[in-house]
Amino acid sequence: MSETDLAPVDGAPETDNVAAQLDEDDRLKPAFVRAVLDAVEAGDADAARALVEPLHPADIADLFELTPHEDRGPLAHALADMLDADVFAEMNDYVREDLIDALEPQQVADIAAELETDDAVAIIEDMEPADQREVLRAMEPDDRAAIEEALSYPEESAGRLMQRDLVAVPEHWTVGDAIDYLRGHEELTTDFWEIFVVDPAHKPVGTCQLSWILRTPRGIAMADVMKREQTLIPVDMDQEEVALRFQKYALISAAVVDAAGRLVGMITVDDVVHIISEEAGEDALLLSGAGDGDINEPLPSTIRTRMWWLFINLGTAILASAVVAVFQDTISRLVTLAVLMPIVAGMGGNAATQTMAVTVRALATNQLTSSNTWRMIAREWWIASANGLGLGLLMAGGCQFIYHDWMLSFVLFAAMLINSLNAGLSGVLIPIGLDKANIDPAVTSTVFVTTMTDCMGFFSFLGLAALFGLHG
Repeated sequence: MSETDLAPVDGAPETDNVAAQLDEDDRLKPAFVRAVLDAVEAGDADAARALVEPLHPADIADLFELTPHEDRGPLAHALADMLDADVFAEMNDYVREDLIDALEPQQVADIAAELETDDAVAIIEDMEPADQREVLRAMEPDDRAAIEEALSYPEESAGRLMQRDLVAVPEHWTVGDAIDYLRGHEELTTDFWEIFVVDPAHKPVGTCQLSWILRTPRGIAMADVMKREQTLIPVDMDQEEVALRFQKYALISAAVVDAAGRLVGMITVDDVVHIISEEAGEDALLLSGAGDGDINEPLPSTIRTRMWWLFINLGTAILASAVVAVFQDTISRLVTLAVLMPIVAGMGGNAATQTMAVTVRALATNQLTSSNTWRMIAREWWIASANGLGLGLLMAGGCQFIYHDWMLSFVLFAAMLINSLNAGLSGVLIPIGLDKANIDPAVTSTVFVTTMTDCMGFFSFLGLAALFGLHG
């Protein structure tokens, strides 16, 4: 290898400068963000642009996310010529909405026109109806028609997610015809991995990777090169199901078809990666009732979402306390019961949360289906039995060591076992039941499961204590 082979390529110093502004997690360093904002505050827009110019669009988007809300307007004004479609496509939804609200409809229309249809829809779909109409009116007719068609599909469906810019050729063409078509039409999309082959009714009959076309003689028919087996995505399919199909069949891209089976768009793996990340985080947050969980979400929206969830949990707590109130006389005779009963309810709640998390994930990833439901229930039953026996014996031994009361120790053991079994069954049956009722188990399972474990924990422990006549 010669010395010239080791020479830095053009642009390497610029790359080094960018790397110097990023920390070990590839996030912009606070000092860099502060330097840009200081330049903006001093009215030196040229200095701010000089600092930001080498950054990737995703890093510029990060810069706006790391900037306090009140400073985003001046920053956007200073970097106006850098706020292109690529930056908006990478930006956090709430931050993007902040900036979009400050732009004129024509500016939003210009940005949307440069984006892929799915990214443009993501910008426009959250706008107020009046603002949507203004932006759409400012767009070119072809772009407006594509956006309006996408908005007509259900939210979080393949129709909203798909790109309309694709390459489709008839099956009677040769490889040479396809190559000439690609070279002779500058308006074709430049970002694609495969060509879709369609019949006269524009229904997809196969796909052909670009690598196959490049390695095949020109005279060979596309029908002889293409792969006929393909995964077709219905336009109204939920985006979670789309992501599961991409994961299951290791897809790079897939054709989207309408109700008549005609090709209307395609979905690529980069869109699906985003959906997988988004849905995974969404389910985790729904289980806790924390709303979107985005630190850029407006405070009123966050407070409203969390307070509503806490109101629901307050109701379940009152229900559990009502169970305790039934056994006031029993508790008054043996105050030790008040010390031990939170352990029974708390351990049941923890065990149920484990089971519920596993079940909700299994439902979300299609691991849990009607064919293996009973096997899942039986599995959780045995796990709950083992946990109940192990924890029950441990607690009973500790109780006997401290209080020297065999009957109290037995009651504690029995209550721990009963509530562990209740937790295991609740954690699996409640999400499955909600899923069968077409209710998202990630949203409502926690409330029902917590209520079941708290009420059964108190009832089993205090009920057994009353049954065996425990007293001080």
